[in-house]
Amino acid sequence: MSDPSPPTVVIVDDHELFRAGVKAEIAARVAVLGEAGSVADAITLIRQRQPDVVLLDVHVPDGGGLEIIRTIGAELPGVRFLALSVSDAPEDVIDLIRAGARGYVTKTITAAELVAAIERVAGGEVVLSPTLAGFVLDAFAGRERGSSAGREVEGLTRREVEVLELIARGYLYKEIAHRLGISAKTVESHVSSVLRKLNLSNRHQLARWAAQRRIGE
Repeated sequence: MSDPSPPTVVIVDDHELFRAGVKAEIAARVAVLGEAGSVADAITLIRQRQPDVVLLDVHVPDGGGLEIIRTIGAELPGVRFLALSVSDAPEDVIDLIRAGARGYVTKTITAAELVAAIERVAGGEVVLSPTLAGFVLDAFAGRERGSSAGREVEGLTRREVEVLELIARGYLYKEIAHRLGISAKTVESHVSSVLRKLNLSNRHQLARWAAQRRIGE
C-alpha cells in the first residue's frame, strides 16, 4: 500500500525570510504550493491552488488573517486554516478560532511540531496548545453567559457586531479600524448605525449596554 499524499500548504506571512525559513523546515514532509505576503495576494493564491491547509500569520497587512478566513472560509470550505503567529494574546487566538481557524500555534513551535500540527489540521482535527485552548474555552463560556443578548443584536450586520464587540472591550475607533482593516470613518459609520438600531445615544451608552450583556467577553 502506498503512503498517503502529504498535505498541501500555502504559507501566508509578510516577512519573506520567515516564509523561506518555514518552507525549508517543512518542505520534506508537506507540499508547499506557494507563499503570500499580503491579504490580497493570499486570497488570490488560495483560490488558485486550493491547499489543504493555509498556514497564516494573524497580522498580515491590509486586514490580517481574519480577513483571509472570512473571505475564503465560506467560499472554499475544504481549505483549513492554521494560525502561526508570534502573538499569544487571548484576543488574537479567540478572534481567529471564532472566524473558523482550525488551529493556532506560536512561532516558538519546533519544525516537527509544526508539521504534526499541519497534518492534524489537514485531517480535520483542531490544534491548540493547552494555554491557548484555555483562552478559547473561557471565551466560549463567556459567550454562552452572554447569549441573552442574542435576540437584541439580530438586526445588526456581521461587521456591526464585530465593531460592537471591540467597543465593548474598550478599543478606540483607530484601534478598531486597524484590527478590522477598515478606515476610522467607516468604524464611526458602523457605530452610528448600531446606536440607531439599539436606540442608544452615544458610544458610552453603547459600551455600558454591551458590558451589561457581557458582549465581547
